[in-house]
Amino acid sequence: MRQLMLCLLVIYMVSLSSVCFAGNDLHKEDKGYGLGGADYMPKEKQFRMVDIISKKRDGASLSKEEIQYFIDGCVDGSIPDYQTSALLMAIYFKGMEDQELADFTMAMAHSGEMIDLSPIRGVKVDKHSTGGVGDKTTMAIAPIVASCDVKIAKMSGRGLGHTGGTVDKLESIPGYRTVLDKDEFFNQVNEIGASVIGQSGNLAPADKKLYALRDVTGSVPSIPLIASSIMSKKLAAGADCILLDVKCGSGAFMKNVADAVTLAEKMVTIGEHNGKRTMAYVTNMNMPLGQNIGNALEVKEVVDVLNGKGPEDLTRECEELSATLLMMAGKGSRADCLAMVQQAVKSGQAMNKFKEMVAAQGGDISVFDNMEEFTRAAVRYEVKADREGYIADMNTEAIGIASTMLGAGRETLDSVIDPMAGITICKKTGDKVNAGDVLAVFYTSREELLPPAVKRYLEALTYSQQTPKESKLVYALVEKNGVKMF
Repeated sequence: MRQLMLCLLVIYMVSLSSVCFAGNDLHKEDKGYGLGGADYMPKEKQFRMVDIISKKRDGASLSKEEIQYFIDGCVDGSIPDYQTSALLMAIYFKGMEDQELADFTMAMAHSGEMIDLSPIRGVKVDKHSTGGVGDKTTMAIAPIVASCDVKIAKMSGRGLGHTGGTVDKLESIPGYRTVLDKDEFFNQVNEIGASVIGQSGNLAPADKKLYALRDVTGSVPSIPLIASSIMSKKLAAGADCILLDVKCGSGAFMKNVADAVTLAEKMVTIGEHNGKRTMAYVTNMNMPLGQNIGNALEVKEVVDVLNGKGPEDLTRECEELSATLLMMAGKGSRADCLAMVQQAVKSGQAMNKFKEMVAAQGGDISVFDNMEEFTRAAVRYEVKADREGYIADMNTEAIGIASTMLGAGRETLDSVIDPMAGITICKKTGDKVNAGDVLAVFYTSREELLPPAVKRYLEALTYSQQTPKESKLVYALVEKNGVKMF
């Protein structure tokens, strides 16, 4: 308790000096949710923020009305940053009960635009990954699911740091548009079954404000706050069914299985409490997924998967996630849905659906006829082993950073991405290596970027003289009724 009080006091004192900079530039249109209506007293008379902070500090659950008061005040700037930060720190230490967290998340979702997908016929599904290296599953899953007659209206983000973004990857296809107006978006999903676009800038503005404060006050690693941040945008996006892929390991935010399962449980609970069928997988990110890292390179690997020629780990994960989405949408048992997925790939329907989706959004599908030319970079460099042994471990975050150093990712929001830059991994965890073997191939447009990136990559590898234990691809499946460990 003394530790908590000290943290709250520090936040209060530091923030007093900058209270005049509290975010007044975000405004929320009243959507009739919570306390926005005319039947309620003026906001300043409903609650005192200090009482809400004290209540959470002492471990009690906040009411729906208190939560809505806080979110409204956070977004319109009437609650100063130092009080917002104090409540976030109290949540960090005391956590949130399930219903409280569900209400908190829905209030965040309603702080901005709520996407109404009702113009799209049938069940709408959505899939979200918490972020990893080489994770290009969305690009494969969308056409697979759509070719099995289930609608997927997907809003994805850009990459920052060591993880890539689906929007950046798709934009490596010449002409592909990631910005569509609502009517075009809805019409495409109705006609083709799938569309993947960039995320609306007005989804859950409360999350943007809260995350910025969490980032500078040390409250980012809070499972309830992480869960609400992710799920507020998923709830605002409007799908009927939500499948979560919670990455776990050295290339993910969640480093161990126990924390990843806990996060998955919280997100599933939030979704179910708010009327969405929600499931989550906890998957391995202790090595990159597939073999390619980088934007055009990952599109090429998705085409390989859709043509039935993808790497085993990526193919298995795409099949598992696609089959689960079909099952959630009521297409049959898991075994039936897996058979549907595999047939969609084998018959060519999935690849044809990908071409339809890309063409509808302005992309040049002729690039799929010559993927070697599509991924050709100005500089190609082979990274070779200087020893023999087995690769026992890969620091996946460091490998993602190496790819970013080549130009494949962003160091800042303003960074310009080189769509051809990236890494093809030739040896992964468990593989036998001899001196002189090619470990990876690096692609970039500037030769001077190679030395630091190569150094970072080699430092990410750990060798052993014994064969490492085979690692799992999937650690757990989380549903509303419980957790199944694998």
